[in-house]
Amino acid sequence: MVRPAVPVTPEPDSGKPLSGWRLRLYTIIFESDTAAGRRFDKCLILAILVSIGVVMADSVQSMRLRHGDWFDVMEWFFTAIFTLEYVARLVCVRYPLKYATSFFGVVDLLSILPTYLALFFPEIYALIDIRVLRLLRVFRIFKLAAYVNEYQSLATALAASRRKIFVFLSGVVMLVLILGTLMYVVEGPEHGFSSIPTSVYWAITTVTTVGFGDITPKTDLGRLIASFMMLMGWGTLAVPTGIVTAEMAALRQIRTRVAPITRTCHDCLTEGHAIEALYCFACGASLPAFSPEDEAPRPGQDGSGAGR
Repeated sequence: MVRPAVPVTPEPDSGKPLSGWRLRLYTIIFESDTAAGRRFDKCLILAILVSIGVVMADSVQSMRLRHGDWFDVMEWFFTAIFTLEYVARLVCVRYPLKYATSFFGVVDLLSILPTYLALFFPEIYALIDIRVLRLLRVFRIFKLAAYVNEYQSLATALAASRRKIFVFLSGVVMLVLILGTLMYVVEGPEHGFSSIPTSVYWAITTVTTVGFGDITPKTDLGRLIASFMMLMGWGTLAVPTGIVTAEMAALRQIRTRVAPITRTCHDCLTEGHAIEALYCFACGASLPAFSPEDEAPRPGQDGSGAGR
């Protein structure tokens, strides 16, 4: 009897081996299926939201004059927290450079960099308002996407719908070009439609039901065309919503049959491994043991007998 071949675990070509306290730290930071990982994610989400609230409050001049010192203390407090988190992520992963150059690694760096830039380059005050640098702190909001599974579902649905949405938007672009040109002919420069680009701008604001009101048709035929475009705009907004909703419903049906798994490979950071898996399906590296208490319940395992 021929035994099935077992994937050979590749030797790491760079970085320190993931073991001991680094393995425990990695599990807390990157593994959201563990109890410690879930607590870490909740605390980090809370810190992100509060820090963004401080940034928004600091932009109000009256609040800045009354509580400026307190805002500065809070900013350095959150900067210290996010700096420690960033360093911890670099320390516990096997390939720090790979994480540092990833999307969330760059976002993590941008979320703490402005405060340090203001510290080491005080001459920036003479060039521009330092609040321009502080605006970069809103990048912290993008860190939330790493801790909410629904973001991944929405991104998957949008990716699956991209061709349909592109075809739909192409039709809308052709429509506003035609109607904008028609309004230029009907209304003319004397009624504010001074050029075809200006008329197309009006058509876009009308179809999207924004309607700034800076340009309005004056003739009866122009108002008839505008009324048609306004009514058509309602249906236009509903089409892409329906496309994405259909994709999300299809994705939800698939996930009801297969329990969502966020188990991550420590070598290549690929997610989605089965609980019983021994090796990474992307790079072939050996996966650490997974505790049964952290397993997401599969259909039929909740004692209700479903799925049998």
